Amino acid sequence: MNDVLRRRSVGAPAARSTLLTVLGEYLLPRADGVWQEALIASLQLLGHTPSAARQAVVRSTREGWLEGERVGRRSRMRLTPATAELLRDGARRIYAFGEPVSWDGRWLLLVLRVPEPRRELRHRLTTQLAWAGFGSLGGGLWITPHVDREALVSTEAPAQLLSFRAELGALGGTARVIGEAWDLPVLREHYEQFVADFGRARPRGAAATFATQTALVHAWRRFPFVDPDLPDDLLPRDWPRRRAHRLFRERHERWADAAQAHFEALAR
Repeated sequence: MNDVLRRRSVGAPAARSTLLTVLGEYLLPRADGVWQEALIASLQLLGHTPSAARQAVVRSTREGWLEGERVGRRSRMRLTPATAELLRDGARRIYAFGEPVSWDGRWLLLVLRVPEPRRELRHRLTTQLAWAGFGSLGGGLWITPHVDREALVSTEAPAQLLSFRAELGALGGTARVIGEAWDLPVLREHYEQFVADFGRARPRGAAATFATQTALVHAWRRFPFVDPDLPDDLLPRDWPRRRAHRLFRERHERWADAAQAHFEALAR
C-alpha cells in the first residue's frame, strides 16, 4: 500500500486530497488527459477557492503526480505512469472493500521489538501495522484475524518481528480481544455519519450530482484505511458497514453517468 494514498485518504479534506479523488474517479480512464482548467473547475465545485485549486494542481505537477503539455497558452494534464498505477491500486482497494469477510477462527499475531532509542522507527512500523488492519494488545503484540496479511508487513534493522498463527484459548474471550485491539465505537460513528450524509442526499442538476458523487467517493475511500475489516462473525449484528457499503454501491451507480458527463463537459 502506498503511503501517499493512505495519507491523502484519511487526512484533512485539503484541495490536494480532493484532487486525488478527482484524478482517480474521472481522469484515470482518460488516456488523452484534460485541460488544466477542468481540474481547477472541478475543485471549485467541491468547495475550494480558485487559488487553492490552482495551487493544488501546480504542486501535484511539481511533485510528479501529473505531467503537463503546453498547447498554445493552455496546458493538457495527464497522469504520470506512477500515479496511474497508484490510483489503479487504490480503486481496486476502494471498490472491493465492504464485501462480507469469512473467517476460519485463526489469528495472526505479531511481536514487534524495536530498541528504545529508535522511537521514530517504532512509530513508522506501528503506523504501518495499523494501516494494514492490525490492532495493538500492548507490549509490542499486534493481532489480526486476517492470517494472509503477513505479506503486508515489512521491517528494517534493528527492529525485529516474530509472527504466530493461533487460535484463542479458554482464557479471556473474543469480545475482550476486539475491545482492546480496536476502537469500534469510533468506527461505528464514522459509518453512521456516512449513511446519514449520503442516505438523504438528493442532488439536482449535473454540477450538483458531480459534486455529490465525488464527495461520496472521497468519504468512502478512507474506510479501507481505518477499518480493520473484521469478519462478520466478530462484529455486532447491527454493525453498520454492510449498510454503508450497500448505500455506496447504490448511490455510486445512480450518479455515475451524470457525474461523468459533467466532467466531460468541463474537459471540453
